[in-house]
Amino acid sequence: MDILVGSLVAGVLIGMVLALVALGLTMIFGVMDIVNFAHGEFLMIGMYTGLLTAQATGVDPLLTLPVAAAVGSLLGIICYYGFIRFLLRGPMVAQLLGTFGLMLFLRNLALLIFGSEDRSLHHGLLVGKSFDLGMGVIIPATKAAAAGLSVVAFLSIWLLMNRTKVGKALTATALNAQGARYMGIPTQKMNALAWAIGGASVTMAGALIVNFWSVNPFVGLLFTMIAFTIVALGGFGSVPGAFFAGIVVGLITEIPGFWDFFAFNLEWEWMMDVPMTSFKYTFVYLAYFVIMVIRPSGLFGWKH
Repeated sequence: MDILVGSLVAGVLIGMVLALVALGLTMIFGVMDIVNFAHGEFLMIGMYTGLLTAQATGVDPLLTLPVAAAVGSLLGIICYYGFIRFLLRGPMVAQLLGTFGLMLFLRNLALLIFGSEDRSLHHGLLVGKSFDLGMGVIIPATKAAAAGLSVVAFLSIWLLMNRTKVGKALTATALNAQGARYMGIPTQKMNALAWAIGGASVTMAGALIVNFWSVNPFVGLLFTMIAFTIVALGGFGSVPGAFFAGIVVGLITEIPGFWDFFAFNLEWEWMMDVPMTSFKYTFVYLAYFVIMVIRPSGLFGWKH
């Protein structure tokens, strides 16, 4: 039972963090109907920002979040005004290839500057610490803090979208950009704001993740695929959907723990011989494929 409870708790915690990774992607797609293949590279930049800021200043890694958010917001605005707004004039294939090219540019720029070696944090108020909840459930303090801040970020975005005039303007732009322009809404600024919020949220997620995950220029690919799965499951453009889908995907990544629980209790030796840890992300991608085939709009799809 300890294994089962521990896997459930670990899945929910990492799911909340992964949901924060996907939040920026669902914001950008929800407002502009454009898929940002460079999303994972934004996260990678956030990880490097948190890592280098903490090492250069000696401050606690959690205090680097405002810096990471500022970097992500600025990067999102620069990418939109300098690149993305021109892609919107072309066909969908141009938008896909354009953001794919942005992904390659950012990844290779990071490779040129930082090299290919893994880097990680070894100091911090929460780094290396954990909470023992009993029943064999031990929660790393860094993951608990990241999950808590993820909840705060989602609540903030939800309040922005549903309780402010700016949020209503973003929603109007997402549902009908041309109609929003006729009503006097500056859709260009709304698009730039979506990229700023998307960039800030994912770089903040990166600054949180670097507390318990090493960073290199190629780390974005894994998180990009996971973010796509979460957005597909939750529904393209749905902020609440991204949160709950992130938890579902987090639980999927803990399948090895569930597998060990049943293998131990059922005493089936063949189950014990299967290296499920090597296949955990396979199940994530399988979920992405099944969702796209069965329900392309996702479970919480909101555009009609």
